[in-house]
Amino acid sequence: MIGIDLIKTSRMRELMERFNNKALKRFLCEEEIGLVKNYKTASGFWAAKEACSKALGVGIGSECGFHDMIIYKTKNGAPSLKLSEKLLKNFNINDVSLSITHDGEYAIAVVAIESAPTDKV
Repeated sequence: MIGIDLIKTSRMRELMERFNNKALKRFLCEEEIGLVKNYKTASGFWAAKEACSKALGVGIGSECGFHDMIIYKTKNGAPSLKLSEKLLKNFNINDVSLSITHDGEYAIAVVAIESAPTDKV
């Protein structure tokens, strides 16, 4: 399953200027906030979580909340996603891959999810 999201970074800049860390706490945990360098980084993180929820086919809501997905950096500095046990179990997820890029005033994220076959027909 694949999900993609695009955000204009000025939207995140305006949110952060208006609400400071309250805006970030809405969709990031404290560890993730520690990784945010500026509004462009935050935009990429937003896009990553939206892309993940789209890959799952449910969007952000009761089945998949922002805090069910945690962004961290690998030892090489690449962004990666850790999913909650709830998501791993409910969607039979084996692996997840994340790519975030920025171009001008946009941040784009793509998430690919590998899930185990189910008995559902």
